Amino acid sequence: MSLAVPPGPAQVIARTLDLNCDLGESFGVYRYGADEAVMPLVTSANVACGAHAGDPRTMRTSVELAARHGVAVGAHVGLPDREGFGRRMISVTAEEARDLCLAQMGALSAFTRAAGTPLVHLKLHGALYMMAMGDADLADAVCGAVLGFDASLRVVALPASALATSARAHGLTVVEEFFADRPYRNGQVTMFGWTPEELGPPEAAAGRVEAMLADPTCSSIGTVCVHSDTPGAPALLQAVSDRLRRLGCDLRAPSTAASTPRT
Repeated sequence: MSLAVPPGPAQVIARTLDLNCDLGESFGVYRYGADEAVMPLVTSANVACGAHAGDPRTMRTSVELAARHGVAVGAHVGLPDREGFGRRMISVTAEEARDLCLAQMGALSAFTRAAGTPLVHLKLHGALYMMAMGDADLADAVCGAVLGFDASLRVVALPASALATSARAHGLTVVEEFFADRPYRNGQVTMFGWTPEELGPPEAAAGRVEAMLADPTCSSIGTVCVHSDTPGAPALLQAVSDRLRRLGCDLRAPSTAASTPRT
């Protein structure tokens, strides 16, 4: 699960990249994330499915908002832990992980069908994401759920992770991910416990993405993530997308390779 990010400037190889965002995480009277501000800036949206966050209304409005902006929609599947926002490591069996994926993909697909837009990928959330990256049994369970539900769905995963390995072994399409709004320590993403100082301003996030593009070991990265609840997420996304365009990258979802890139 390590990812080397070189500290200094190097030649950047421009390529097609997806810019994804975790969103749709409001529920009831609680509002999280700058969803309306970030949606025009991304090419893929990972919509919470009612477990770690989200509710039916938020799923519907998130899917409709994504459809209006031509943004690809994926199921953002998390642990049923609203109190911990799905970011606490809670033990689940492989069977439970499979059921969580099936239930949440099914819930969100009702809204994508109603909106006339496809469900195109699965991305795990928070603790479940990190657990499945390192646990082969959980990874296999997640992939089994995708195969049983819709084998055309792409699976978003960290490079060289258990989930990426399992997805490829099951014949699924993997989209490897880099996090613009998380620091990397010793080549590994720091998902939890980071400080604002480590994250830095929007230009620092853009610099991390540029360094990733310059690293030949990162040539398989296909998507860059920013979380909608990261402080200053719209400005961060704008800085990252501006830098990517300046470097000659096309921004588009993996499922829309033949479509017009985001401008």
